[in-house]
Order: sequence, then C-alpha cells, then structure tokens
Amino acid sequence: MNAKIQTKAVNLYYGDFHALGDITFEIPACAITAIIGPSGCGKSTMLRLFNRMNDLIPGVRIEGEIFLNEAPVYAKDTDVVSLRRKVGMVFQKPNVFPISIYDNIVIGPKHHGIKNKQKLSEIAERSLSQVALWNEVKDMLGKPGLSLAMGQQQRLCIARALAVEPEVLLMDESCSALDPESTMKIEELMLELKKKYTIIIVTHNMEQAARVSDMAAFMMIDEGKVGRLHEYSETSEMFISPKDKITEDYITGRFG
Repeated sequence: MNAKIQTKAVNLYYGDFHALGDITFEIPACAITAIIGPSGCGKSTMLRLFNRMNDLIPGVRIEGEIFLNEAPVYAKDTDVVSLRRKVGMVFQKPNVFPISIYDNIVIGPKHHGIKNKQKLSEIAERSLSQVALWNEVKDMLGKPGLSLAMGQQQRLCIARALAVEPEVLLMDESCSALDPESTMKIEELMLELKKKYTIIIVTHNMEQAARVSDMAAFMMIDEGKVGRLHEYSETSEMFISPKDKITEDYITGRFG
C-alpha cells in the first residue's frame, strides 16, 4: 500500500507533560486505519496531529516529523488552512452549525472562494449524496441542520467535511453518540468512502475496528505515563494473532 501519511519519531508535549512518545508509522492511502487503546493513551491527540489541530492548544510542543504526500506537515511555511482542507475532521458529537442544511454544506466551499450558486448547489447535492443523505433532505435544504436526527446530523457533518474535497478524513469516536442503526449507516459509509479517501478513526469499539478497518494502531501508556504506539499491523493480523499479550488482553476486553 502507498503511504499517505508518515510519522517519524514524533513526540508531543503539553508544557512539561510528555503526552506522546516516539510515534513512527505509515498510514496507507485509500484505506481505513483504526487507532485503538485505553482511555487517556493519546489516541485523539495523535489524530489531531495530522491536521495540526493541536496547534490551537496553548503550550503544545511537537518534535519529530509528519508527512502528507511526502510534504512536511509541520514545516514553517506550511499553509495550515490548505492542510485542513486536505485533512478534514469529524468529531465525537455532531457539531452542526446553527444554520440551514444547505448552508452547513456550502460554508467550506464559500470560504475557499466558490461563489457560483449553481456550483454550490452541485457541491451540496454531491456531498449529501456521498453520505446517503440527499434523498432524505433534498426537499428541506432550507431547514435548520439542527432539526435533523442525531445520526443524520453526523452524516451532515461528514458531508460538510467532504464538500471541500479533502484527501484524508479523521473521525474521532464518530459513532459513540449514535444508536446502532445510525452506527451501521456510518460504517457502511466509511467502507464506501475509502475507495476515494484515506480514513483514520479513533474508536473504543473493538467490533467496529474489526469490521471496518484495514490497519490497526494499538496505543498504550508506558510507565512514565507517555502514550506510545505499542503495536501496528493489518487489523486481521492484530485481531487474530497479536504480537504482544497486552494487545491481546485489550482486544479481548480483559482491560481498558
């Protein structure tokens, strides 16, 4: 598999606190990579490395290198706005904006300079169709996005991320607030989207990781309370024959 993202000896500090230690791995293109591990081990922090969301936290310091398409993500001349267009993010709870369904979708393209109404309408239809939401909302695009059911809101947030045509989609516990039916729809959506996009998910749900991901990254906290990448392999290999007993114990629910 071609590497979409590479990390080399990445360390992250919150002030004096060493949160992530020596993270080195490659994330393949057009595949789903699941980041798993117990609470507090740095999964979400690692996810936010890829679009520099951690930059927004005071006192953060990052060492090492991260590459997207072999270009350094943390170079001084990196255009962070452009980076976040390429690397979209969907959060744990739907963060629908208090505007119409249509405006939720086109806000990103408008920000990036698209003004033509026909083009914006095409983007809205394409993005909502990609998340199987178009037929459900096409006759109510002017209604508030917050009027949708929770599962629909999460798909709306994914559509909003897709509207600016990213290359990578980060999903931080994006199904944890949803009912089983909505979760199934999001998982089906992930499997369809990976044909075009690189998807990285954080999940506590081992069944979900086993169902949808191609690669699995298991994180743990070491004795110094530093989050580290403990094991990384194809998901089928890790779940059938993990290299380490700690990995096996976590996957089988003995701890975490």
